[in-house]
Amino acid sequence: MGKVVSLDAAIAQRGQLRDAGKKVVFTNGTFDILHRGHIEYLKKAREMGDALFIGLNSDESVRAIKGDGRPIMTQEDRAYLLANLVCVDFVVIFTENTPLHLIRSILPDILVKGADWQPDEIVGKDVVESHGGKVVTVELTPGRSSSSVIETILNRAAYFKKT
Repeated sequence: MGKVVSLDAAIAQRGQLRDAGKKVVFTNGTFDILHRGHIEYLKKAREMGDALFIGLNSDESVRAIKGDGRPIMTQEDRAYLLANLVCVDFVVIFTENTPLHLIRSILPDILVKGADWQPDEIVGKDVVESHGGKVVTVELTPGRSSSSVIETILNRAAYFKKT
């Protein structure tokens, strides 16, 4: 089995980890144009438990959230890159606009989001906490974001067009 799995496979893996007494960490996002900030965030999340599950927004849900110009990279490419990181154990692509169904299905021990999220805004917080889990926010790497990468690319492309 690879690291990019269906929801059913993720649920089965979660069950095996629970039976083995392992702590499961979950986070989610679009991870469009993977960069250093993403890697640092995912490494911190993985350090909190024994396995890291990532809920990856499908192309359709990224467009619904961020607009028609996104994602830059396809869900297959984003999933492939994430799955090849040492700190990532499983990637599940979801089509909904939020990962609530995925969180309810996996029931992680720890739900991780970036510190740019207010605790009361974190989708699935109530579900995780009601099952004895905890929600943790992680500080983001300053100056590292997909938006800043896109802006840099556009600025440099404009520079090269002039020369």
